[in-house]
Amino acid sequence: MAAPDVHDFLARPLVARVATAGPTVRPVWFLWEDGAFWWLTGAYARLGRRLAADPVVALVVDSCDLATGQVLSVTCRGPAEVVPLDRARAVRKLTRYLGPEETWPVRFSASLDDPAARLVRCVPERPPVVRDLSW
Repeated sequence: MAAPDVHDFLARPLVARVATAGPTVRPVWFLWEDGAFWWLTGAYARLGRRLAADPVVALVVDSCDLATGQVLSVTCRGPAEVVPLDRARAVRKLTRYLGPEETWPVRFSASLDDPAARLVRCVPERPPVVRDLSW
């Protein structure tokens, strides 16, 4: 079975794991758009301080189907930066995981009204590729 197109794969509501200097690894819901990975952050996280000290991150998005043995993976590396919140982009990201905005739990919609809410933008050093690691 051929690996899917990278844009189709990254359009799925999968979880990315982001590693920063330290090292630390955190799972994030993400949006792949305009050649970049986007995820939310805010005052509650140390991520902004970590990226200010060292902006290079590694990121992996993968899937594993135990029934078929299919394992697909996208691994990227590149600089990440904290940018002002683009509410429309954040809504698109959250809609991927939570469905229509009117059905979200209050904590998610309220987080977009937090003045400290920001987006992280990571542009990979190389275009992402889906690797088929199936057994």
